[in-house]
Amino acid sequence: MEKTKKYDGIIFDLDGTLLNTLEDLMGSVNYALGRNGMEGRTLEEIRHFVGNGVQRLIELAVPRGTGQEQQERVFADFKEHYCIHCNDKTGPYPGIPVLLGELKERGFSMAIVSNKLQEGVDALWQQYFKDYLPVAIGAKDGIRKKPAPDSVYEALRLLNLPRERAVYVGDSEVDIATAANAGMDCITVSWGFRTRKEQEEAGAGVFAEKPEDIIAMLYR
Repeated sequence: MEKTKKYDGIIFDLDGTLLNTLEDLMGSVNYALGRNGMEGRTLEEIRHFVGNGVQRLIELAVPRGTGQEQQERVFADFKEHYCIHCNDKTGPYPGIPVLLGELKERGFSMAIVSNKLQEGVDALWQQYFKDYLPVAIGAKDGIRKKPAPDSVYEALRLLNLPRERAVYVGDSEVDIATAANAGMDCITVSWGFRTRKEQEEAGAGVFAEKPEDIIAMLYR
């Protein structure tokens, strides 16, 4: 019997789901910290700091007790550096381009929803994803960041899809909460920035061990 589509669309998280961005984030964080006389952070620390947008990343990266004014200087230095260096070591996880090509060929609508600044999302979408999906939403004024569902609802509106016909794919506790807040099913990927234990503790129930696993999960 031929399988039928369970969903018509997929909303993807970006960092830790489609792209491994950790090293470039660490490079820009440590550049900004160093410029302000602060000690750098390890890759493992950065891994646990990401997920809630770059402003929160900087809040966690600066030493405890750092004043607001100095924190804002670090944030400004980070943004200036990351704008130029966001793609030095960043790239898609193995299997992601093949997955997106297959999904496009099968007629699925797709979008990216990220807490990364919109300028960074735009640059990486242009570099890696413009041939696969039409919508890429990042952090910007006037729309609440994940785990609020606002940016997901905006993506669904642009794709002209009801939330019941779409699934959210991400790697972190922020993504799991975003899907729940949006009233959507969620697929959690194992190759991102969080451990399986952290994902399970956040409520994840459906896991993709590799990108191609996602395809079967879209059908009944």
